[in-house]
Amino acid sequence: MTRPTARVLALLEILQAGGTRTVADLADRLGVDERTVRRYIGHLIDLDVPVRSVRGRYGGYRLAPGYRMPPLMLTDEEALAVLLGLVAGRRAGLVTTSVAAAESAAAKVRRVLPEALGRRLDALLATADFTAPARPVVIPETSVLLMLAEAARDRRPVAVSYTAWKGRRSERTVHPYGIVAHSGRWYVTGADSASGEVRTFRLDRIESATVLPGSFEVPVGFDPAARVLSGLAGVPYLHEVSLRVQGTVEQVRHRLPPGLATVRELPAEEADRTSGEGEGGGWVRVRLRAERLEWVPSVLAWLDLPFVIEYPDALRDHVRALAHRLDTCADAVAGAAEGAESERSAATFPPPPPQAE
Repeated sequence: MTRPTARVLALLEILQAGGTRTVADLADRLGVDERTVRRYIGHLIDLDVPVRSVRGRYGGYRLAPGYRMPPLMLTDEEALAVLLGLVAGRRAGLVTTSVAAAESAAAKVRRVLPEALGRRLDALLATADFTAPARPVVIPETSVLLMLAEAARDRRPVAVSYTAWKGRRSERTVHPYGIVAHSGRWYVTGADSASGEVRTFRLDRIESATVLPGSFEVPVGFDPAARVLSGLAGVPYLHEVSLRVQGTVEQVRHRLPPGLATVRELPAEEADRTSGEGEGGGWVRVRLRAERLEWVPSVLAWLDLPFVIEYPDALRDHVRALAHRLDTCADAVAGAAEGAESERSAATFPPPPPQAE
C-alpha cells in the first residue's frame, strides 16, 4: 500500500468517528497540508464515499449520516491467510513498510472480523512460535518498489538515482526484467545503461525512480531469481577463492547455493589434465568470495568432496588449522569416552578376589 493510499484510508477512519472535521484539523492529524486534504477528499468522493462539505465558520467535512464501510467478509481460512501472511512477511524481512504499518494493518483486519473468529486467531498469534529467527528488515521506498514492478510488467525503462555499496552515486537507465526478494532484501535486475550489461540493484539504495517512454524486450528464458543469486555471488569481497572440486555441478550446487558460489564445468583440456588428481568422477571449478578466509574450510568440509585449492595459498593454512582442531577434538572425545567406560566397568563389576599368598 502506498503512503498516499494509507493516508486516504486514515482520513476515512477519522471521518467515520463522526462529527464535522475542519480542514486544519484533518491536515494536522494526517501530517499533510490543507491542499492535500482536499485532494484526498476528492479521492474518497471518486470512490463513491458520501463525504459532505459543511460551509461556515465551523465548517469542514463529514460523512453522510448512517454511512459505514462494509464489513470485511472473510472465511476462517482467508482471515488466517491474511494475518499469517503479515506476520510471516514481517519475520522474513519482505514487508516493504515499517513494522508499525504492518501491525496497524493486522489490527484493522482483526477489528472487522467476527468476534469468535477473532478470538481464535488471537490465540494462535499469541501462542505461535518460529524456529527460524526473524530477519532484519531493510525497507525500500514503497513507491519505488511498486513503480519498478509496474515498469517490469509493462516493459518500460526507468531512470534511477542509485547509491552503490561504496557510496558512489550515479544516474542510470534500467530495463527492469524482474523484481526479486532474497534474504530480507528486494532487488531489481535488468539491462543497465551505465555498464551495457545485465546488473542487479538493491531497491533500498534507489533514491528515486521515473518511468520513461519507450519499451524493451526481455531475453528469452531469462530467470530473474537465478540472475540475482549469481550476481550476489560475484560481489567483490576482500578474498577471492578458486577451487577444483571432484564432482558434478549438481552435487556442488546442492551444498553451495548460487548466492554463495559460482560453479562451472572445467574446459575439456583442463578436465583431462585434472583427471589424474583423483579417482572416479569429473571435476568442476568453484569460485567464491569472502571477507574472511576462516569460514571457508568449514564450507569445504560440509561439501564433503575431494578438492584442490587453486588460490589463495593462505587458505591452505586455514584448512590445515581446521583439520588439526577437528583431530584434536576427536582424540579428546575418544579419551573422555574411554575414561568414562573404565569408570562404569569399575563400578559395575566387583574387583577380582585377592590371590592367596
